Amino acid sequence: MDALHPNRRDFLKLLGTATVIGSVMPEALAAAKTTALTILHTNDVHSRLDPFPMDGSRNAGRGGIARRATLIGQIRKQTPNVLLFDAGDIFQGTPYFNLYNGEPEILAMNQLGYDAGTIGNHDFDGGIDNMVTQFGKARFPFVIANYDFTNTVMDGKTTPYKIFVRDGVKVGVFGLGIRPEGLIPKSAYRETKYLDPIEIASDVAATLRNEKKCDYVICLSHLGYKYDGPTVSDNVLAAQTRHIDGIIGGHTHTFLDAPVTVNNRDGQPIWINQVGFAGINLGRIDLTFERGKATMAGQPMEVK
Repeated sequence: MDALHPNRRDFLKLLGTATVIGSVMPEALAAAKTTALTILHTNDVHSRLDPFPMDGSRNAGRGGIARRATLIGQIRKQTPNVLLFDAGDIFQGTPYFNLYNGEPEILAMNQLGYDAGTIGNHDFDGGIDNMVTQFGKARFPFVIANYDFTNTVMDGKTTPYKIFVRDGVKVGVFGLGIRPEGLIPKSAYRETKYLDPIEIASDVAATLRNEKKCDYVICLSHLGYKYDGPTVSDNVLAAQTRHIDGIIGGHTHTFLDAPVTVNNRDGQPIWINQVGFAGINLGRIDLTFERGKATMAGQPMEVK
């Protein structure tokens, strides 16, 4: 598995629109056939395995792991190249977590065939020892580049990034987590060190693009969509970095009707998407790779 040590010192040693996004791909791929790739994603599911109860509330009857599985299965039958990701906060929010500490959530994600996930602040809620136990049951990697787990039980249990190849297209995926201080009890994350997400993202994305020759680079982010203050968000991340093509976000429970774009440091549009919380929606991004460019169209899909 390709990986970088999560310490900066080691790094230094289709709804309505379609957008052309991303760097020019290598010559060999540019000359190849047109390739379609579908990215499916969730965020902030918060242990919501069952649909919301039929109680007349705003979300009554929506969501549920079985319905999500059916929807994902239908898409996989229709589309040959599919990747499925989660942007964190898998745990906490229903009695399933209180009773079983996250095991049903991870086993359900295994059954749905997730390809990778990142870590949200609530995934620490059972403590870092519980995170080791539950993540150890996953049949998919947890990617996180800006948490240094050295001197903790999580050391070696995650990877900064993962590379996927689908029909000749090489996709690099890395993860970023939010600052733990003031958000997570110190007893839950212990000696985990938070590394600057802008610096780390710049290093990892450059490595994926330039050294690993990825055609497309995606960040799974639990930083949050946008803030009024100085806190680093997905919008800030996109604007202050290079080599990232898309950001799948979480943390702020933001419902986007379609992906938004923010220009990066080179003036290139980077798409950002987030689909609320509790598995109410499934995010879908359809990418078409042709003649050195990636065309993107995206839409949320209601799980009902």
